[in-house]
Amino acid sequence: MSLSRQVAAPPKGAWLLVLAVGGGLFELLRRALADTRNPNLVPTLLLLGAVVVPAAFVTFIRGRRMTFSVDGGTIALIAFLGGIAGVTAAGTLEADTLHDLGTLPKLAVGLIEESAKLIAPVLVLVFTRHRRPADGLLIGVASGAGFAALETMGYAFVALVQSQGDLAAADGILLLRGLLSPAAHMAWTGLTAAALWSAANHRWSAAATARFALAFVAAVGLHAAWDSIGSFIGYAVIGLLSLGPLAIAAHRLGVRDRTERAAVANGLLAAD
Repeated sequence: MSLSRQVAAPPKGAWLLVLAVGGGLFELLRRALADTRNPNLVPTLLLLGAVVVPAAFVTFIRGRRMTFSVDGGTIALIAFLGGIAGVTAAGTLEADTLHDLGTLPKLAVGLIEESAKLIAPVLVLVFTRHRRPADGLLIGVASGAGFAALETMGYAFVALVQSQGDLAAADGILLLRGLLSPAAHMAWTGLTAAALWSAANHRWSAAATARFALAFVAAVGLHAAWDSIGSFIGYAVIGLLSLGPLAIAAHRLGVRDRTERAAVANGLLAAD
């Protein structure tokens, strides 16, 4: 057993800096748009408002006590490409399902979107050498972040159009979906991708594959439940059921990595 190349973690508390700077820039841009009514500022406002919280959460995960072999630039690329691939695939499949069935069941939405968000992680797993268990968690969170950001932009744009340019309507969508995204898309895809990496590292043993299947089914079920519930209490419960396992998984991976590093220091494992 050997340890793969480790990349440096961001400084402690970097996620707070990302959140504060991003939030500050958003507020400045929002005020400029309110004062000037310049429509050219709208796309930038929607992009920034949709990206700030997902970017901060990805930075938060990267700062946990886990060992990653995937660097920040690669993670940003995964979020970008994963979001585009996920939104495109999900939008196409959901449109086809709606056309064929005349309706779009919540369970079908959950199945389609959770599958679409795994496109980028699967490609990374197949075509790269990022095999550390923590890599899977981080890559899944990044892919979910990209998907969440683009989906939020879409909803905010629709709200802006339907309200005939009312910035408050778009602000509400950006704030609500931004705050909820770590407990939804990012947590679900992070946990599923972590289970996928574990299955690959265990050479697709029956037990590891079953754990991946269970994680995916749980993500689909939580997604469907989230879409079916319109109450804050319901979102809070599902959020706990999503972020709780993510925190536990991150803690266990951190313990595992520290154990590996101690074994290397004692000469029990070979380091790359």
